Amino acid sequence: HIAKLALVFVAAAGWGMGQSAVIAPTGTLRVVFLGGNPTQGRVDAKTGAVSGPVRDLSDALGRKLGVPVNITPLGGVPPILEALKNHTADIGFVAVDPTRAVEVDFSQPYLLGWSTYLVPKASALRSVKDVDRAGIRVAANAGDSPDLFLSRNLKAAMLLHPGPLDQVLKAMAAGEIDAYATNRQRLLQVAATDARFRVLDDNFFAVEQSIAVSKGSAALEIVNRFLDEAKTSGLVRSA
Repeated sequence: HIAKLALVFVAAAGWGMGQSAVIAPTGTLRVVFLGGNPTQGRVDAKTGAVSGPVRDLSDALGRKLGVPVNITPLGGVPPILEALKNHTADIGFVAVDPTRAVEVDFSQPYLLGWSTYLVPKASALRSVKDVDRAGIRVAANAGDSPDLFLSRNLKAAMLLHPGPLDQVLKAMAAGEIDAYATNRQRLLQVAATDARFRVLDDNFFAVEQSIAVSKGSAALEIVNRFLDEAKTSGLVRSA
């Protein structure tokens, strides 16, 4: 009932106090995102400054609401979901997945993030279609969107979770892993600095990047309205 009343209040109000009271009750828009995912944003190693889509979109929403913005990078999807559930964050930038939708509510997607594979330079694998075969060992980050997708859809290949990136690359160089699955931006960064590997040109999954809010929150209506405007104005594309 409270959420429905809040939606009525939001619908009747323009951008400003009506929405900010719903989506940013502390007076600050508290934003969390996956700090290691360049599809969402980058964190400067020296200053900690955040740039990229998460920065541009959060700042624009904060201006519309008339509140300051605080962005916190987190080390995985579970902490993002937990922050939304315990109300220590107001919105979270995170990819849509059915298993996560049980815990939080997702806005409309604002971006498709492509997923593909990193393979050794001399690998016979040329397409994502070559990967799902008996004997192929695929590594993924446990709980990431590509991992969740592959856990539901791989039929013949073996899915492994060897740990951090340095361990994955070490295992792949030693011939213990045939392909590493994650979003294309991360893989291109790896291939650009390590000539032992290359990125497959095509993609196996388009990850819907979205903005999540706590389950049943009236803030979802505000976020979707904002994204409609951000798409129309060209903000999403420029970000």
